[in-house]
Amino acid sequence: MLKGFKNFLMRGDVIVVAVGLIVALAFSTLIKAFTDFVINPIIARAQGSHSVGLGWQLGRAGNKATYLDIGSFISVVIYFIIFMAVVYFLIVVPYKHYSARRGSLVFAEPGPVKTCPACLSEDLPAAAAKCRYCGTEQPRATGTPRP
Repeated sequence: MLKGFKNFLMRGDVIVVAVGLIVALAFSTLIKAFTDFVINPIIARAQGSHSVGLGWQLGRAGNKATYLDIGSFISVVIYFIIFMAVVYFLIVVPYKHYSARRGSLVFAEPGPVKTCPACLSEDLPAAAAKCRYCGTEQPRATGTPRP
């Protein structure tokens, strides 16, 4: 049982995913610091000099529970966009290139599909001779199949 678990952990894909997650965590910390210490002060300054941040006080003045903080929300959206761009360009793109060199396609665009006239399944490959769901013979594709 432990040998099977060891074999599972030592597969190349699991190692690549683990390294990717560790790198993503490190970039997450870096980007969080950037948004907290650079973006947040810029957004807070946009409202004025005597403001807690970009937002409105809905209740008693000074009560943080009733402060609608739009600046923090904008900061989180910026954080998310930067983080996803970093993950995509530093993890996904190199992994796609590495996998293509190994002969496997990951994150590839799906091929053209057609609809089965018998069961109306819409995800059959355009070159399919039989439906994978109902087994009926498929007519030859005429024209261009829908992507």
